[in-house]
Amino acid sequence: MEESQGDIRKGASEAFGIGERNIGEYSPLALAYVGDAFIELYVRSYVTMSQKLPASKLHKKTVSFVNAQSQAELLRVMYDELTDEEKEVCRRGRNAKSNTRSKNASVTDYRKATGLEALAGYLYLTGKAGRFMDLFRNAVKKAGMDRG
Repeated sequence: MEESQGDIRKGASEAFGIGERNIGEYSPLALAYVGDAFIELYVRSYVTMSQKLPASKLHKKTVSFVNAQSQAELLRVMYDELTDEEKEVCRRGRNAKSNTRSKNASVTDYRKATGLEALAGYLYLTGKAGRFMDLFRNAVKKAGMDRG
């Protein structure tokens, strides 16, 4: 699994002729930007493979995992399993000053969700996508989000 994720990262940098960057050069919001896409693809894959549903229902199920309130809860559930480094990435993402706001979530949930997305982006870009998928899957189970 890690290799296929690494192939996407390396394939993109090779295809566009850009070299590897130090992960510290990325802003927390840039990490969250990548993490948002990674989480979305991971959840869409899970939902599509686990249930035979029409596209509209697949979308509704996916949204139940990727909305700010759900992501804030997942971060809360997984937080104790994070390393100090991972907690720092979440903190930086949570505290980043964003010009966007959620229409359907509290500021607190929105910021925590940004922290989760920053963590996802960080782990993806450092070749540790599998670590994030394990954390996410375990948090979904602990939070009871895998039912229904």
